[in-house]
Amino acid sequence: MIRVLVVDDEALVRTGFTHILNASDDIGAVAAVPGGQALKAVRELSPDVVLLDIRMPDVDGLTVLAELRRLPDPPVVAMLTTFDTDEYVEAALRSGAAGFLLKDTDPEQLPYLIRTLAEGGTVLSSQVIRTVVDSFLDQGGREPYAVRLVDRLSGRERAVLVLLAEGLSNTDIGDRLHLSNGTVKGHVSVVFEKLRVDNRVQAALIAERAGLLKPPEDGADR
Repeated sequence: MIRVLVVDDEALVRTGFTHILNASDDIGAVAAVPGGQALKAVRELSPDVVLLDIRMPDVDGLTVLAELRRLPDPPVVAMLTTFDTDEYVEAALRSGAAGFLLKDTDPEQLPYLIRTLAEGGTVLSSQVIRTVVDSFLDQGGREPYAVRLVDRLSGRERAVLVLLAEGLSNTDIGDRLHLSNGTVKGHVSVVFEKLRVDNRVQAALIAERAGLLKPPEDGADR
């Protein structure tokens, strides 16, 4: 059972996400709380995944994210918002969020996205992918520092990085490259070390800035 904590100051949002998550046999919402109760709830309930609103009146979502990341065994955190501006996307991803979802995400897709997060995958809504890539392109394309980091990877490690950046879980990467799950985990650890990053989202951003990923086609979903 994947244990999920929903953090949002709107009761209607908390109720809606709880209902959707509890409809799946392998996913359960352990609690749904406002922002001020997030840290306490995580410490008491030890969820696997936290869906965290990025803009709340009582506490800033990015502040909560930073506090959660400092825990000895932090949960996977995906940010929830109705906004997809560069400011919030960049800040959340650089702070260690493993995903960024708009609140109008298709309810039928939500369980799949939660499973992807729990398996170590990266989850970005199609609108957020466009925002990240557009921001990258506005900076003039490939960044020399990112290119230098990626050049340190072997061919296999680079292939793992590309699939990781596309949001695939370790299991999916293994299926695609015909590798065992343990081998994929080993490659991912080496990739993180060589890229000097702590999580999959930060690695994905370097992959984008090194020019390894193609911008999504207009209208494409993920």
